[in-house]
Amino acid sequence: MPSYTPPTKDMQFILHDVLKVSTTDTPGYAELDRDFTAAVLEEAGKISSEVLAPLNVVGDTEGCKLENGVVRTPTGFKAAFDQVREGGWTALDLPEEFGGQNMPYILGTAVGEMFSAANQAFTMYQGLTHGAASAILAHGSEDQKATYLPKMASCDWTGTMNLTEPHCGTDLGLMRTKAEPQGDGSYKITGQKIFISSGEHDMADNIIHLVLAKIPGGPEGIKGVSLFIVPKFIVKEDGSLGERNGVACGKIEEKMGIHGNSTCVMNYDEATGYLLGEEHKGMRAMFTMMNEARIGVGMQGLAQADVAYQNALEYAKDRLQGRDVTGVKNPDGPADPLIVHPDIRRALLDQKSFVEGARAFLLWGSQMIDQSHRGNDAAAEGMVSLLTPIIKGFLTDEGFDMTILAQQVYGGHGYIEEWGMSQFARDARIAMIYEGANGVQALDLVGRKLAQDGGKHVMAFFDMVKGFIKENEDHPALKQDFLDPLKESSKHLQQAGMFFMQNGMKNPNAALAGSYDFMHLFGHVCLGLMWAQMAKAAHEAIEAGEGDTAFYKTKIATGRFYMKRRLPATGMHLARIESGAEPVMELEAEAF
Repeated sequence: MPSYTPPTKDMQFILHDVLKVSTTDTPGYAELDRDFTAAVLEEAGKISSEVLAPLNVVGDTEGCKLENGVVRTPTGFKAAFDQVREGGWTALDLPEEFGGQNMPYILGTAVGEMFSAANQAFTMYQGLTHGAASAILAHGSEDQKATYLPKMASCDWTGTMNLTEPHCGTDLGLMRTKAEPQGDGSYKITGQKIFISSGEHDMADNIIHLVLAKIPGGPEGIKGVSLFIVPKFIVKEDGSLGERNGVACGKIEEKMGIHGNSTCVMNYDEATGYLLGEEHKGMRAMFTMMNEARIGVGMQGLAQADVAYQNALEYAKDRLQGRDVTGVKNPDGPADPLIVHPDIRRALLDQKSFVEGARAFLLWGSQMIDQSHRGNDAAAEGMVSLLTPIIKGFLTDEGFDMTILAQQVYGGHGYIEEWGMSQFARDARIAMIYEGANGVQALDLVGRKLAQDGGKHVMAFFDMVKGFIKENEDHPALKQDFLDPLKESSKHLQQAGMFFMQNGMKNPNAALAGSYDFMHLFGHVCLGLMWAQMAKAAHEAIEAGEGDTAFYKTKIATGRFYMKRRLPATGMHLARIESGAEPVMELEAEAF
């Protein structure tokens, strides 16, 4: 059975040596000293490896079962959920007034990565609850916050988001679910939603559904969509649970992966709902949840890549296969371990360099969310808004690819279920689709985010890269291996942006046809920037004679691999972008 080792040492390096969290002026960060973060991460790591990881295969093989309207989760899930609840892990960064611990989002992200790597299907139950709670916190009335948030923070009640319908996914303006106003301020919600993660289960006393629906007589399309709180059980004025609401699970979807999570068809039959936020402004409120969820889904791509890599690495060290062409490395055995072979090294380093670069990128994005929310930093808010589709799209595309590479290291055993590698690939695959398919993320990046606020956020990113390069150009160990490749890839990104500016207005397809390549080009530049910053931090630690020198040297060597072998992909993506729309749009639909 696969194992999982929490990457706490690497997280500590990123938090303290690279991002220097305890010395920033973001409210709450002064408490994030090394000892404190180490204690939190170590304890979360124990739960991940000892409680959640052993249940990953159980969830995959047993799945969820619908019995008389109730979904039964896999063996051991409920006990583990109780343990996670009791430890306070479900509300690390929620406000203390609602039962949270008010820790920074960045620490919750690090913990979430470990939980997701250990058991993605399980972690989704609390992850979706956190997103729903965030939407209520941002848009709910004081009464709604007091009614729902304390129980959701503790996960005594869990939460969901209900967007998709059988006939509409991305184009939510086509939805048919209706919300009929009642005389008492409530609404009657009628319709069907599909693909609802954690829609029904047996691990919580109540489930708080956030449901998009249209109020009759409102504007057409997406402008007429409102958001409603629809609890499984009606909550009485004293906070106790009343009658069952008119919402039920009609079916559990049969899926490729994440079998331990109940993905449901939800039927609403005049269910009582309460408006969250303003009428016809449902997407504004839902996007609070979706943007947080997109960061979380990017984390899932990284997490599955990491656990798959860890197991592939162990296999490559243990499995004897062939001899090293440069000379025998295991004279006492019949063959050398797989890891001596250059192509296996390439596959492992592709994975290692992605995982460690992506982790830094994700934690940096989380730091900006803290700067935005806790420090009211508009520049940070704009930057993380720009980077969110890249975090979601690039990290999940690459994360899935890395699970396939890890599976490949095993050869035929990677295709056999008992080794567990196929589950990582199957579980990672959904992350490229839900919370906005990655093609939509790319369109959002090029169509909306680049021009947002007059393009000042993407210009701020370029200035950040240029500033880092200029600040460190006299560092001999960084210039050739890190700064020069970063400068070249950043130029590719600017050229791509210029191509869109020059061609996008007269031929929008020229930009849209290159949007996916642009998302990946941008993602590689972001990881290149992260690797340059990590290399600088590692060099500084070595020069200071502090910490584990071998760890820092390994970090630098891994970064060099990324800059030499992975970052040059930006040139390929630029060439594709500059080919314009013609190669993509030339064929008539009938000619396919």
